Amino acid sequence: MKKKILLAVMIAGAVMAVYAQQTANDIVRASRDRIQAQTVSIRSRMVITARDGSTTERLIDQYSKDGPRGSRSVIVFQQPSTVAGSRFLTMENPNGADDRWIYLPSLGRVRRIAASEGSGSFMGTDFSYDDISATSRSVDADTHSLLREETLRGSACYVIQSAPKDSSFQYSRMVQWISKDAYIMMKIELYDRRNTLVKTVEMSAVQNIQGRQTPTVMKMTTHSTGTSTTITNEITKYDDPIPEQVFTVEYLETGRAR
Repeated sequence: MKKKILLAVMIAGAVMAVYAQQTANDIVRASRDRIQAQTVSIRSRMVITARDGSTTERLIDQYSKDGPRGSRSVIVFQQPSTVAGSRFLTMENPNGADDRWIYLPSLGRVRRIAASEGSGSFMGTDFSYDDISATSRSVDADTHSLLREETLRGSACYVIQSAPKDSSFQYSRMVQWISKDAYIMMKIELYDRRNTLVKTVEMSAVQNIQGRQTPTVMKMTTHSTGTSTTITNEITKYDDPIPEQVFTVEYLETGRAR
């Protein structure tokens, strides 16, 4: 009888573990797929805050679009003059790491960003190349587990840990706070290979834009340096037409969609 009870407990535990795993996957997928749009066009103001509290500002445009092989995204720096004309292209690759290229006017050419450079700083900000590409990161690229449920800034949240399956990814795990009512990503903690908390991302200022609940402020803090980068979306448009030519290396070089 005891063996039967023990077996039943083991089976129930295994079923609950599988259910929790599926639930975590479903929650993360619902958060990633929450906003349905063929294209997204955003104008943002980026404020980089140094350890001493001094700040520098940059004005950027970002264009994203779904494609047959996944999402594509282009970031264009408009101001100040020291970075104006810099352009960055990310193309989701279903068979591996995203393909990434950057154009810097000072170099006068396009350079491909290797996967090994993912932890490098993106244009002097607190965001790395991997951080920028994470907006299109596949749910299946990580193993997700539901840690707990708790309240963050007045919102009931799922707290989910995501561990990358690819050892080349710069983080060992990511802990995400996702609101239970709208599946909005509210906070992410990023841990390195030594399990040290290295960065925290916070999303806030949710607005209803074209019927979609959209966080309009994102702040990335690097704990070791005491620096941060805050991106505030000033204009967001969904489903505006974006020419296919924008998502090409040629566009990075010329800034023109031919």
